[in-house]
Amino acid sequence: MDGVIKRRSLCAIGSCFLLFLLAYNSSTVFYVQVPVPGNSSPEISSFLTENVARKSRKLVSLSTSAKRSSSVIYVVKEETPLVKPNTHLIISRKNPNLVGFTYNSLAYQPRRRRKKKPLVKVLPSGDRINVFSMRMKEFLGSKSSNSSCKFRFFMTWISSIESFGGRELFAVESLFKAHPNGCLVILSTSMDSPRGMQVLNPFLEKGLRVTAISPDFMYLFKNTIAQAWIDNLMKGNIDPGEVSLGQNLSNLLRLGLLYKFGGIYLDTDVIVLKSFGKLRNVIGAQTIDVETRNWSRLNNAVMIFDKRHPLLYKFIEEFALTFDGNKWGHNGPYLVSRVVSRVSGRDGYNFTVLPPMAFYPVDWNRIGSLFLGPRNETQSKWLLLKLQQIQSGSLAVHLWNKQSRELEVEEGSIIQHIMSDCCVFCNSYSSKL
Repeated sequence: MDGVIKRRSLCAIGSCFLLFLLAYNSSTVFYVQVPVPGNSSPEISSFLTENVARKSRKLVSLSTSAKRSSSVIYVVKEETPLVKPNTHLIISRKNPNLVGFTYNSLAYQPRRRRKKKPLVKVLPSGDRINVFSMRMKEFLGSKSSNSSCKFRFFMTWISSIESFGGRELFAVESLFKAHPNGCLVILSTSMDSPRGMQVLNPFLEKGLRVTAISPDFMYLFKNTIAQAWIDNLMKGNIDPGEVSLGQNLSNLLRLGLLYKFGGIYLDTDVIVLKSFGKLRNVIGAQTIDVETRNWSRLNNAVMIFDKRHPLLYKFIEEFALTFDGNKWGHNGPYLVSRVVSRVSGRDGYNFTVLPPMAFYPVDWNRIGSLFLGPRNETQSKWLLLKLQQIQSGSLAVHLWNKQSRELEVEEGSIIQHIMSDCCVFCNSYSSKL
């Protein structure tokens, strides 16, 4: 009897232990972890218009077509997309000589908190100064050498090689179509690699002069006020803010390149239509005031300046003294607008402000109209008139990448006509890069 009682007691204890384990395991199965959303970056709707003194804002007209400007707007630009698109080129079946590009975005994913990249990776150390200087001088050549570039172009690229896609490549194509004897340096750490040069190899095989070189900020800004700013940034004494530090450094980098070497800076979403051969010390207006017909906002997506031009130094000085990493555009379009407004009319500054038609013939919120084909006879007439206006009065077209990167080029659209006129390789690309 005692043995039976002991066995039952042991079974009861074992059953209780098993029930305890089952209850514990059940609690872990239904445990849910709720993610905490990260801080979001400023959106366009939160931008504040900066005050700029309204003086000396007259434009130099390229043609009478520049008078057809639209109402005043304020613009911002984002070069780094929220979700990296799959970029590929497509060949129009109805026009085999045309190469188009489309951007198919990935499925939406919640934005993650942006990790702060080590500044050492963003700003290469001064140990590379001699290498950078030597590579730049060797590629650009001296003015007296036979290898000298007639036109010096500069672009910056702060993203990965994979995101340097069809749109960026076509911007390079259009540059060389209008300037076959020009040279292009893409300042980029990612593109300055064997894979990056492989992307650029089709241009090299055609005898076009293009290269990618990692930037050296210490060399470019030596003996300027920005040198101390960069040093403080490296030491962690400057708050980079919520806006992409890479984009703000791109705003500074383009100024240093033009100040140190002189030449032409272009964003990678600018399609070149005509030669810039007659331009010197030029910046473009993005918008004009409807009533006064004077410029109301400049942009820094296209700039053409001589080496060590005093206006460039003022731009660099303004960047270092007024840097704000939390206001989109503060260190870019708003910066050049502030400075030009202050120095216009002063002795020693010789530059020209071109009307919006020169580089920005379509506002950022209307860029989609250039990608659409005709829907009816009325729209067909408008497209033809707008195309003629751009072809006669514009030197380039800024595509406003943030607003247009996912748009497809429709048959009969203005962009289709522009691409057909400005391509170098045209139908030689594969269907996907």
